Amino acid sequence: MKKLLVLMGITAVLAGCGDKEQQLKPVTTEQQNNEEGHVLMNEKMLGKWQGEIEIPQMPLEIIINLQKGGGSITVPAQNLTDFPFESVQYKGEEIKILINLAGSVIKIAGKFDGEYINGTFAQNGQTFPVKFKAYEEEVITYEKVQVPVEGGILKVALQMPEQPTGELVIIQAGSGPTNKDGNTVGGGRNNSLKMLAEGLAEKGIASVRFDKRGIGENMALIAKEEDLTIDQLVGDVSDIITFFKQDKRFQEVHLIGHSEGALIMTLAAQNNNVKSLTSLAGTGRRANVRLEEQLKKQLPPNLMQQSQQILEKLLIGERVKTVPVELQSLFRPSVQPYFISWLKYDPKEEIGKVQVPVLIVQGRNDIQVTVEDAELLKAGNSVAKIVYFDEMNHILKETSSNFEQNLASYSNPELPLANGLLDEIIKIIQ
Repeated sequence: MKKLLVLMGITAVLAGCGDKEQQLKPVTTEQQNNEEGHVLMNEKMLGKWQGEIEIPQMPLEIIINLQKGGGSITVPAQNLTDFPFESVQYKGEEIKILINLAGSVIKIAGKFDGEYINGTFAQNGQTFPVKFKAYEEEVITYEKVQVPVEGGILKVALQMPEQPTGELVIIQAGSGPTNKDGNTVGGGRNNSLKMLAEGLAEKGIASVRFDKRGIGENMALIAKEEDLTIDQLVGDVSDIITFFKQDKRFQEVHLIGHSEGALIMTLAAQNNNVKSLTSLAGTGRRANVRLEEQLKKQLPPNLMQQSQQILEKLLIGERVKTVPVELQSLFRPSVQPYFISWLKYDPKEEIGKVQVPVLIVQGRNDIQVTVEDAELLKAGNSVAKIVYFDEMNHILKETSSNFEQNLASYSNPELPLANGLLDEIIKIIQ
């Protein structure tokens, strides 16, 4: 709930901005002067700084651009770019920033210690620590390609190896606002899918990964939340396959899906000429079963009962007009069309319809998807190969079974992929 409150203001702005960059505007800059009228500020503070709001278990990356005449904030995970400060105040090594996001006031205060800016981020009555370091421009190692899809253009990242072997892998990210690199809005950076793509490239295998429609670079493809269905996401994958099959550099197309993306790729594999399907941490149960299991741990009995009643309606394709306030974030009317489209698919049944070689990969330290899910998928497709990694968690990293330590890995981009994971994936591709 804390994460939801902090993100509320930013989300409101995004609804109006889409993926258009905000231009810097003049702001009020208050500066303390000495007796001679010179500004008492450390000019080493000027420039771009990268940091994380330390929301418990849910860090959020932000970038601030500090200038003498103002500045701006960028939130990469939410596609908010260079949104201008309302005001900025410098005093020696100290700085105070005020930002107005659609009426939601954000205050950032910090002190420069010569290397870092340590401070706080405050919004909606809550305050969290934040630590900034000098910004390092990310090196883009992929080709930016535009693929025609229903309703417009899908921007994708083509990761090309130096010596390609002719295979192309299409990687589908998991549920919710998860981007092409495997990073979820509000969940910090782990770069799991970025590492997967780069690891494949080192072995000569090209790959395509992308922000789903409605997320990041492809936010503009969804004008209204109620327009999105899982079948649209499957259609996007089919369009990507068709597009790249015209590229003579590639002789084969393989599909990899992570988490919910495993179901999307399972559906895409049924009706497209591909060579293999890899399910990474894919669930083997229908979405309502998993959701009920998770909600039982979080909701009081009365809300749990109402959730079950809502899911029963959605399961038979009926929308629910009246949703309790406490459940709006999950079952709001605008997201119900997606739920209805999602709930009609049983992963165990769907994977049985796939006629190409299937690899099922599951980590035993996964706190979201279980070994039982992998076994259900295997039961649905008896000729599939199943591989377990004892230390691997949901984001494909080796970590402890301890819940807090496991969750901390979701925002640690320094952790490598689980040892041996790439090797198993490459076996089914080459």
